[in-house]
Amino acid sequence: MNICVIGSGYIGLVTGTCFAEMGNNVWCVDVDEEKINVLRSGEIPIYEPGLKELVQNNLAEGRLHFTTDIKEGLKDTLICFIAVGTPPTEDGSADVYHVLNVAQSIGKNMEKYMVIANKSTVPVGTAARVKETIQEQLRLRDMEDLEFDVVSNPEFLKEGTAIEDFMRPDRIVIGTDNARTAEIMKQLYAPFTRNNHPVLIMDIKSAEITKYAANAMLATRISFMNELARLCDAVGADIANVRIGIGSDSRIGMPFLYAGTGYGGSCFPKDVKELIQSGRKNGVAMEIIKAVERVNEQQKRTLVEMIVSRFGEDLQDKTFALWGLAFKPLTDDMREAPSIAIINELTARGARIKGYDPVAMEQARRVLAGINNIDYAAQMQDAVRDADALILVTEWRQFRQVNFEDIKPLMKNPIVFDGRNQYNPEQMMKQGFEYYCIGRSCHVR
Repeated sequence: MNICVIGSGYIGLVTGTCFAEMGNNVWCVDVDEEKINVLRSGEIPIYEPGLKELVQNNLAEGRLHFTTDIKEGLKDTLICFIAVGTPPTEDGSADVYHVLNVAQSIGKNMEKYMVIANKSTVPVGTAARVKETIQEQLRLRDMEDLEFDVVSNPEFLKEGTAIEDFMRPDRIVIGTDNARTAEIMKQLYAPFTRNNHPVLIMDIKSAEITKYAANAMLATRISFMNELARLCDAVGADIANVRIGIGSDSRIGMPFLYAGTGYGGSCFPKDVKELIQSGRKNGVAMEIIKAVERVNEQQKRTLVEMIVSRFGEDLQDKTFALWGLAFKPLTDDMREAPSIAIINELTARGARIKGYDPVAMEQARRVLAGINNIDYAAQMQDAVRDADALILVTEWRQFRQVNFEDIKPLMKNPIVFDGRNQYNPEQMMKQGFEYYCIGRSCHVR
């Protein structure tokens, strides 16, 4: 099939590349000329395991193309995906300006029947607004009889495993009221559903809300475990044992039942906010989701509370090593990363931070450019040198089995604040570390 993907950010680039990998002819369109030139050279502006190789292979095979010219991208296209950002506004609502701007451009340039699929995460009712916007442009061109269909096709990609998620999806959601369009979309996704992964056809509004509902449910599990972790610390229980106890129930399961420093990234925070605002606009209070957001904001400060309790409010003469800057492993994404809140709180009290992350250092430098009391270490060992304590924020694999016998002599004080419960409290104590973690009653010295 001939496919156009408008927006060559994280979702758009993964989407276009994976469709090209399955033999489709794909044009990726973006207004950022610098980004398009980088992509044409076979480089990619984001970190995602396996993506660079797929981009290079499909460029070489002539199935993947990049352009700033939407007219060029739409030529001969059967399915056009909208994959631009929907950042939160001041009140938390998703801003669909870019989506509607793309719809306007499509209406100005389309010449034949086309399926327009919303890949962007958009509020309920956006597909109808996209359709109206395109129709208005066609009317202005005296082409109101030109047929097209708009569908909702939300993405469920996880940063760090996006290629695997796209190639072997849990499910594919297609929102449409048109049987013909449903068949076209099912044909497009047929190579990805050979192992009987379900293709769920539903009405457009249900598909639009499904994306928000999925992310809100996962965020709820995280906040639920973090709140339970606080209770465990208060009563002397162990959240790791509680996780096994409840996760073994087939109705609950283990995924997303980890206590930690709270969720971040480009999806959960903004999608939770949009769901709250969507409820407000429609007279539904969304009390559970509001609580999820409150708990998460509180959880980002949990390690700071421990550090202040141990060292006091005045941290002027203290230096902390911080391992993990990205919001999760296998990505360089710093959006809403818990590390940002932790660094802001500690440096506001006078502390100096020595940060290290395997891939997010450049992004961190950009995001944290306004903070003076932060240095960046070339190696994880360099970060802990002469540090008053080590703070683990992101659970990268190389942080999981650390030789603390080598780390201990480098530190000013053998103190570890483990925000991801990566280490064994008893083992840390045996090695002479003062160890703090989340929900495991492990504030041991």
